[in-house]
Amino acid sequence: MLSDDETAALAAVDAGATARTLMELISVPSVTGSAAESELQHQLAGRLEWLGLDVDLWSMDLPALRADPDFPGTEAPREEAWGLVGTTPDGGDGPTLILQGHVDVVPPGDVAAWDGDPFVPRVTGDLVHGRGACDMKAGLAAHLAALAAIRAAGIRLRGRVAAHFVVGEEDGGLGAFGTLRRGHTGDACVIAEPTASTLITANAGALTFRIAVPGKAAHGSSREQGVSAVDAYLPLHRALAALEEERNRDPDPLLAEYPIPYGLSVGTLRAGDWASSVPDLLVAEGRFGVRLGEDPADARAALERCVAEACAADPWLRDHPATVTWPGGQFASGMLPEGHPLADTVGAAHADATGGPAPRRRGATYGSDLRHYTGAGIPALQYGPGDIAVAHSAREHVSVREVVETARALVLTVLRTVGTK
Repeated sequence: MLSDDETAALAAVDAGATARTLMELISVPSVTGSAAESELQHQLAGRLEWLGLDVDLWSMDLPALRADPDFPGTEAPREEAWGLVGTTPDGGDGPTLILQGHVDVVPPGDVAAWDGDPFVPRVTGDLVHGRGACDMKAGLAAHLAALAAIRAAGIRLRGRVAAHFVVGEEDGGLGAFGTLRRGHTGDACVIAEPTASTLITANAGALTFRIAVPGKAAHGSSREQGVSAVDAYLPLHRALAALEEERNRDPDPLLAEYPIPYGLSVGTLRAGDWASSVPDLLVAEGRFGVRLGEDPADARAALERCVAEACAADPWLRDHPATVTWPGGQFASGMLPEGHPLADTVGAAHADATGGPAPRRRGATYGSDLRHYTGAGIPALQYGPGDIAVAHSAREHVSVREVVETARALVLTVLRTVGTK
C-alpha cells in the first residue's frame, strides 16, 4: 500500500521533462578532464538551485588532493575540477540520503562507428542514443526527476536528500574523493550507475599498472647483438595470464556469474623508436582486478611478486629486471554491509514503482565511486537505468521508460529512507 505522499510524488514524475533533461545532458560533451565537464557542473548547479536545494559549488584544490596519501589517482589531464552538492533545505532529525552520480563521460572513440554525432542525442522509439546516455546521464536525469517530483508534490521531508554530482569518476574517482574530503556525508547512498534492473551491492576494484621491460639496442641487420624488449616481455605476459587464472579460482558469490571476475588486461604496449633497430625498452600498461575485500596494497604486492619471479627465471631479465609502477586510476573494492536495510528499501521501491518483482542482487567486476562511500563508512549501492554492456561503446543507449521507472523508484526510496513530516 502506498501512502498519500508516495502516491502524490509518483504522480508528479514527469516523463516528458525527464526525457528532455536526459537529452540536454547528453548534448554537453563532458569528457573527463575537459572544459565541458566543468561547464556541466555549473549547469547542474543551476538546476539544483531551481529545485530549491542549498547548493555548494566549489573549485577543488587539486594540489592538496593529489598530496593526500589516499588520493585515488587520475589518468586524464586536467586543469580544474568542480565539486557540486545540493541539499534539500527542509528536514529535521531524519537521516540524510545521498543520490550520487558522475557527470563525466569517456571519449567517443572512432566517430565513424557512430550513427551520427555522439553528442547529439538520437531517438529511436523509446531509446535515446549518445555518448553518456546510460553511463551515466540517465542516472543524473533520474535523480533530478525524483527531486523535482517530491518538490512538485509539496512534500516536506523529515530528513534530507543530498545530491552529489561528481567529476572524474571514469579515471579514478577524484570528484567523489574531493566531495567526501570537503565534509559532505550522509547515512546511505544510492549511485545511479547503469545496473540493468538489478541492485549492485559490491564492486571489485581495478588498479592501473605499468611495466617497463628493458632490452639491448642493436642494428636490425645484426639483431643477435641486441636483446629485443619485445621478446623479453613475452615470459612476463605468460606469467600475468597465470596470475589472473590463479586469482579467479574462487570468486566471491556476488561475482560468481562472471567468467573472469578479476580481470588482468594489458591495454597498451609501446616498444622501439625505429623500424630497423632492436627495441631497448617495452612499456606495458594495463588494468589489474582487485578482489572483494582485498587491500589494494596486497593486490599490488601480488603483481609485483609475479613479475619479480618471472624475471628471476629468465636469463636476460634476471640481470635486467622489469620495473612495476602504479600510475592512473586506483580503484579499491567496495561492498554494502551485509544485512544493511538499504538494499531491501531500494528493492521494494523498485517493485512498487514498476509493478514487478524486486531486483536481484549481484556484484560488478568494474570499479566505481561506491568504494569511496563505503570506505568512508557510508553504506552504498548502485541502482540505475541502462546496461553497462553498452557503455563506453558506439552502441550506447538507454530506455526512457527505464529512466522514468528508476526516478519513480528513487522517489519511494527517498520518502521511505528520510521520512516525511
